[in-house]
Parts: sequence; C-alpha cells; structure tokens
Amino acid sequence: MAEGEGSGNARSDRGRGRPTMTDVARIAGVSQSSVSLVLNQMTGARISAETQSRVFEAARQIGYALPAIRREGANGAERRTIAYLVDEISTSPHPVVNLDGARDYAFEQDFLVAAHVTRSNPELEEATIAAIKRDRSVIGVIYSTIFTRRVTLPKALEDVPTVLLNCYAEPRKHISILPGEVVGGFAATAHLTALGHRRIGFINGEPWMDASQDRLKGYRQALATVDVAYDEALVRHGDWLPLTGYHHAFDLLALEKPPTAIFCGNDLMAIGVMEALSERGLRVPDDISVMGYDDQELARYTHPPLSTLVLPNYEMGQRAAEALLDITVHGKPMRPITIKIDGPLVPRASTGAVPETVRAGGRRS
Repeated sequence: MAEGEGSGNARSDRGRGRPTMTDVARIAGVSQSSVSLVLNQMTGARISAETQSRVFEAARQIGYALPAIRREGANGAERRTIAYLVDEISTSPHPVVNLDGARDYAFEQDFLVAAHVTRSNPELEEATIAAIKRDRSVIGVIYSTIFTRRVTLPKALEDVPTVLLNCYAEPRKHISILPGEVVGGFAATAHLTALGHRRIGFINGEPWMDASQDRLKGYRQALATVDVAYDEALVRHGDWLPLTGYHHAFDLLALEKPPTAIFCGNDLMAIGVMEALSERGLRVPDDISVMGYDDQELARYTHPPLSTLVLPNYEMGQRAAEALLDITVHGKPMRPITIKIDGPLVPRASTGAVPETVRAGGRRS
C-alpha cells in the first residue's frame, strides 16, 4: 500500500445504532444497488416483484427505513446538512449507492445529505455551489464523480470544507476516497491463479480510465506473484458493455493457445463472454472459467452465477461522510490523504479448476 493511503475494510465491521442498506442487502441476498433502487422506488428499474418483496421484508425485519421517512427535514437554523455534489447519478447504479452510503452514515450522526446533480455542466455547477454556500445549514461538501478520475476543483469551494469521493485533484489538498482498484484487480486474478490457472485472458475497460489502468496493474502483479510472465496477447480493451465481451471472447478463443480463464473488467462484459462461450459449446467453469468485477445484481442470475469482486461504493460513501464530519464537527485537522477502500471477492460457480485436458497437456478445441 502506498504511503498516505489507508484501507477501509475494517470500517464495515463497526457497530451501528441503526440498521443500514448493507444489512438489508445481506438479509435479502441481493446487491446494495438493488436495495437502493427498491427502497427509493426508482421507476424503470428492472427488478422482479419477488426480489422487491424480499428487500421490503428484510427492511421490515430489521426496522430499516429511508432517512426521509424516519425524520422530517432538519431545522433550517441548524448546521445539520451535508451537500453532496455529483456530476451524474441516473445513468449507473454505482453513484446511487455512493450516495446511499453517505446518507446512511450521516443520518446515524443526526445529519442529512442533500444531493445536487450537475450533469457536468459548468454553469449549473457554479450556480449550485453558490446556492450551497448561501445555505447556512450546510457544514461542508462531498464532491463526487460517476467514475474515478482527476478533477479540477471549483475555486468557489476553496473556502468550504470538502471531501472528494471517487475523484482526486492536483495538487492534493483534500481527503480523497477512492476504490482500491489495484487490489481489486489483484484479488480477482489471484482467485484464478489459486485455482491453478496460468493462462488468463483479461478483457479490460477503456484504457484511458483510471479504473482500467489500475485493474490492469493488479492483474499483472497477481501473475507476477506466481511467476507468470505478462502476455499482451491475452489482454483486450473494451467499453464495459456485453457486446465487447462477446466479441473479445471469440478473439481470445481463436489464439493458438487459448486461455483457461477470462477475467473481465466488469460484470456486463463477463455476461457477453459467457454468451460467446455458450455459442462455442464450452461449459463454464468445466471448460473455461469466467471472472467478473463490480458485483452488480445480475451477477447472481447468470448461468452459472458469476464470480466477481465488489466495487465498494456504499462503504466509500460512508467513509466520505465520516471524513467530512470528522473535519467539520469533531475538529480533526484536515490532512490531505488518499483513502482507498477495498471490496471483497465474491466466488460463485463460474470459476473452477483448470480443465483436466489442459493439465494433461492437451489443447481445448
């Protein structure tokens, strides 16, 4: 772990006075993003009635309710509000879960979170920040982005306590909460090497993105720990969509020595891979293993269920709210630091040992 970085794994084990979405997700056996969509009653979400019923029942069992339901808005004279500024929230489940984590943690401390979406519009962002600064109930800002990237923080926030979530700025003057993508790429690949795989294909996301670059680093590091040389012929760059995984899977299978496992940079591309393998008559994981990343809800319902790695969006949101309250309420000094939150591995039925024919030296057709 690099100097100036911390891990957030231990934080999820803390005792809490109120149940959270994490608890609901665990009891219902679904992802945090699905819990968020169901409890927030988001229209258009393709979640089955049976799953919705499980979520509502789990929430009822442990007494979880959304903050807006549990309590009326804070007294306008009190400084009890965190402004959550995000560039986009409706095009992906990930930022929604970031927000839920921040909101739940804040409410446990008797604070509320007000979300503001700027759609990457500089004029809208400027006007939103001006309104936030006029609001005397606001103690500070969580400045968040839909995907991990470097940002130029607006000058208007220079005099406002601010924590960066899923982004970072140069020079580093703030606390930044980021996903541990190198560790994630390492853990996903190491899961496959532990099963005996040494020829592992990697279908990554867009190469310019921080997440793709870091997951590739983790992949390479995991191979190095078992003395496997990095082979660029096994790596493909995609766009996070199923069709990319589908086409790249055929490409990898056409190699003279095809991989025994394919690690995908997200679950959607892994689904495309599984479709391609099915068309080729290959069984997962008997003939070839498939590993995803993100742990989206659909990963539980592929055939077989997809092994994957959790993108810790909820925990990141919690940690951002905690850091902001530490600075503004508890008087802790604001020390610029990058805190990386690691997500757990979720092994399911799509990964298994290297096929017998490969171990015996044969070539899979």
